[in-house]
Amino acid sequence: MLDTPEIHPLFHGAPTTPEFQKLRKRLVAQVREAVETYGMIERGARWLVCLSGGKDSYTLLAILTELKWRGLLPVDLLACNLDQGQPGFPATVLPEFLTRMQVPHRIEYRDTYSVVTSKIAPGGTMCSLCSRLRRGNLYRIAREEGCSAVVLGHHRDDLLETFFLNLFHGGRLASMPPKLVNEDGDLFLYRPLALVAEADCAAFSTALTYPIIPCDLCGSQDGLQRAQIKKLLDEWGVRTPGRRTVMARALMNVRPSHLADPALFDFAGLMRVVESSTQLHGDD
Repeated sequence: MLDTPEIHPLFHGAPTTPEFQKLRKRLVAQVREAVETYGMIERGARWLVCLSGGKDSYTLLAILTELKWRGLLPVDLLACNLDQGQPGFPATVLPEFLTRMQVPHRIEYRDTYSVVTSKIAPGGTMCSLCSRLRRGNLYRIAREEGCSAVVLGHHRDDLLETFFLNLFHGGRLASMPPKLVNEDGDLFLYRPLALVAEADCAAFSTALTYPIIPCDLCGSQDGLQRAQIKKLLDEWGVRTPGRRTVMARALMNVRPSHLADPALFDFAGLMRVVESSTQLHGDD
C-alpha cells in the first residue's frame, strides 16, 4: 500500500503531504517499470547497490528497498560505498547513515584519487579515469560479495546528457543503457532510475533530509562538456516544458530504417516492388 506512511527506517520522517505521496508513488512506479521492462530481476540474486552519498544514489537505495519490502523485488540488496580518498570526503557519514537505517552495507577504501592526480595534469578532467577505476573496484567487490549485478544511480537526465555528448563530441548515437553485461561477461550493470527525472531525485532526497555528500570534492567538475550539455537541456526545458520527457521517449523508439547506419539496416538490399507490364496494362 503506497499510502502507508512508513515501511522502513529509510522512510522515517517522510512528509505526509499529497505532493510527496505523489512523488513517492511516481518513483516507485517508474523504477518498477524499468526493472520489468529491461528484465533486471533474477529471483534470489544479490545486487551491489552503489551509494555515493549523492541525491540520486540515496533515491535509488530507498526505492529499491521499498520495492523489496513490498515483495516486488525478490533479490538481496547490499549497499556499497567506495571511498576513493578524495580530500575532504566525510568518511563517517555513509557508514553511520547505513547502520542507523539498518541497511546491509560494505564500505571500501581505495585511494584511487592519488592514482588519478598522478596521471592527469593540473586543471585536467579527472572524471573519465576516476570512473574507470571506480568501476573496476566495484566489479571486484561485487564478485567478492557474490553479487550478480552492480546497480548504479544514473537517471533519465544522465542518459539524455550522455546521448548528446556522444552526438556532439563522439560522432555516434549512443547513451547509457539501462542494462548491460560487463566486458568479462560475469556481471550485469543495471540503471533502475533510467526513467526517473533528476528533479524528482532531488525533491525526494531533500524531503527525507538524507545527508548529501557533494560530488565535486575533487574540484574537477567546472567547465566539463557534460555541464555544458546540462545547461543546454535546461535552456530547452525552460522554452519548451516537457522536452526532456519527449527526448527520453525517443531513446525507447529507435527506427534504424530512418537513420543511416548500414550495419543496422540493409539499405543496399532494399528492393522496389514493380508490377509487370501485363498487370499494369492488361492483355493486348
